[in-house]
Amino acid sequence: MLFIRQENLKIGMRLAKPIYNKKGVLLYERDSKLTQQGIESVKNFGIIGLYILEPAEPLPPMSADDVEFERFQMVTSFLIQDEHKMIRDNGRQAQMQTITASIIKSYGRLDRKINFVQNLRSKEDQLAKHSLNVAMLCAMITHKLNIKLSEQNDCVMAAILHDIGKMDLPEELKEKGIHSPEDEKVELACRKRGEGFIEAAFLSTPAIKRIVSQATSLEQKASHGEDITKDKVVMAARVLMAANAYDNMTAMNDVEEPKSEITALRYLMERPEIYDERIVDALIKSINFLAPGSCVELTNGEKGLVLAENSYNILEPMILCFSDNRIIDLGQELIYGDLKIKDMMKTLDNRCVMDTSALKGAGINQ
Repeated sequence: MLFIRQENLKIGMRLAKPIYNKKGVLLYERDSKLTQQGIESVKNFGIIGLYILEPAEPLPPMSADDVEFERFQMVTSFLIQDEHKMIRDNGRQAQMQTITASIIKSYGRLDRKINFVQNLRSKEDQLAKHSLNVAMLCAMITHKLNIKLSEQNDCVMAAILHDIGKMDLPEELKEKGIHSPEDEKVELACRKRGEGFIEAAFLSTPAIKRIVSQATSLEQKASHGEDITKDKVVMAARVLMAANAYDNMTAMNDVEEPKSEITALRYLMERPEIYDERIVDALIKSINFLAPGSCVELTNGEKGLVLAENSYNILEPMILCFSDNRIIDLGQELIYGDLKIKDMMKTLDNRCVMDTSALKGAGINQ
């Protein structure tokens, strides 16, 4: 699978992922061949490129949940983009309640884990896609925490709006990977200005601005090494801070290489003084991190296939080594000592390829 920028797309290339329009109508199915009309549609939608299958490459497995996840992201990110502009330019909101309710209905009531797959972002759609992903994570986390619906609603809405001030971020900063201290001051000023947009559009719902403001304050204190464990803030602010950090680390864009989900999770787990352990546990219960079929690299250089999750420690699953078919249970620390997972092995679109039918056929229960 290759990522091809829009200017290099050619007629006849095979799509690795479906293409939808703004209303969620399927335009091109996976494995279909690009036409000139399809290439023009990609340009008109502002998509910077597509994932393309190589000539002899089979279509990778993709569950119904995965397909719906990508459709939902496409449709809702366009809605959020329009809503952000409305709030900034006119000081009022039009569809926030509808967007929030849709996110909660689709991802705030799940009774199972899902694959949280990142899509590539351009500087044009980065804000909307980031806001959506953070909102979806907040919906899942608050559900696992059994937070009441009204508070879940406020948290998800705050997540959609938390970075709205970045609409006014200078273009040169949008294209930079690592920001200098001066750049960060400019970014913080934009975020603070965004709180004014939120306040103006949600005068009757002050909780939204409060969550965003408290989350930003926690982030700033944590970045300066301050202890934030005893700060008196609403739980939604801590959820937003953790979801924001996770998505920022794993986001795919054309500026810098993303961190893997395991690297990002490990970062959150190792900082309980910043990220509430209950929130991180809720995240683990919401997303497939090391599901059976995932491929990993160990700290000793071995590579292998995850056979079974560890319900007590997500980072210590049972693994089948590729080199000699040996089975390693990382949960047995007395036997394997300091052997750990170094990172995940990924496909080019940052997705774990899992052929669950093959696993079941081999007698491996998931």
